[in-house]
This record gives sequence, C-alpha cells and structure tokens, in this order.
Amino acid sequence: MSASLARLERKLGYTFKNQDLMLLALTHRSYAGRNNERLEFLGDAILNFVAGEALFERFPQAREGQLSRLRARLVKGETLARLARGFDLGEYLRLGSGELKSGGFRRESILADALEALIGAIYQDADMQTARERILAWLTDEFDGLTLVDTNKDPKTRLQEFLQSRACELPRYEVVDIQGEPHCRTFFVECEVVLLNKKSRGQGVSRRIAEQVAAAAALIALGVENGND
Repeated sequence: MSASLARLERKLGYTFKNQDLMLLALTHRSYAGRNNERLEFLGDAILNFVAGEALFERFPQAREGQLSRLRARLVKGETLARLARGFDLGEYLRLGSGELKSGGFRRESILADALEALIGAIYQDADMQTARERILAWLTDEFDGLTLVDTNKDPKTRLQEFLQSRACELPRYEVVDIQGEPHCRTFFVECEVVLLNKKSRGQGVSRRIAEQVAAAAALIALGVENGND
C-alpha cells in the first residue's frame, strides 16, 4: 500500500491497537492467504444491528416495514461504497494482481465489503460501543437525509406516514363542494393538518383523486416536498 495507514486511521476516526486486524480488513480474497471475508461477515451483522437500533430510536412511530426500508437504504452497497470512497479506501486495499489490473480498488462491492470488514475489525480491536460510535459518525449525513415519506407511494400515504413519524394527528379530509352533472362531476376537497394554519385544497373527477391532490398540496406546504416532485 502506497498510502500511510495512519492517514486512513485519521479519516476513520479510529486508531487500531492491533495493526494486523486493520491489514486483514483491507485484504481482499484475491490477495493471498487470509482475507477479510470473516471480518466482513461480522461487520455486516454489527452494521445492521446498529443501524436498526438507531432507526428504532429515531422513528418511534414507524412500522416494521418502514424501519426495514430505511435500514436497507443505510446499509446497501451503494451507500457503503460512497462512504468508502470518502475515506479513499481503495488506496489502502490489498488486492491480487488480477483485481489490481481490472480496477478492483474502484469496484463498489469490494469497497463496501472492505468497509464492513473494518467495522468488524474495530469491534474486535475495541468493543461494541466504539464500533457503534464510528458507524453512527460515518452515517451522520445519511441519517439526516432519512424520512418516512416514500415517494413511490401516493400523496395520502406519504402525508400520513410523515405525520405519524412526528406523532401528529392524522389529516382530515372533507368534501366541500361537488360541481357538474352526475356523469361529469368535479369534487372539491379540503385537507386539514394540525401542523398547518391553512387547509390545503384539491379537486378531481373523483373524491379519491381530489383527496390525493389536497394531500400533495399539504406536503408542499409542510416543506416535505416541492412542486416539482
């Protein structure tokens, strides 16, 4: 490795007592002899637990499915690889000649696995609390960007989950007007949200559509989404 391990330790925010553990965590199976796969297994388990525990505490109103979705976002390979690149982890990896030639030090899966291995190594070198502190520090920005609002869901569901995450009352919808002939009606709906001083409004060819439009307007008024979402 051309780069100093001390430099990597500074980026990680942790200094290893046992340097061999750190080296092992950085050793890909293509290298030679012992590799980081066992530490990766351990680190993966620790990461999932710490992320799950933190989400459990941060979102007290979230359902199991919501927590699982958020944890998957935190621990997915893309997220870990992005963190690893921030540490310039590829510079420190011990790779076999084939992986070096094929650019393995840039490969997402290898970077993510190495970061998990480092988590396992920190746990082995110190303790669970230290590993937890490092994980939460590394994932600070990721946690700050989390929301229970899932943009793949309809506006009413997104609004309901947002309010539930903040232990607020659920929104109330009221049809305030219906215009047009029976075969061609337009429904006008108001949505009342306790966090807003003003009711949001929506209209549509059915009550359901009008409620969805009103919910979308409420999300915009709350600052959760913008008009281009």
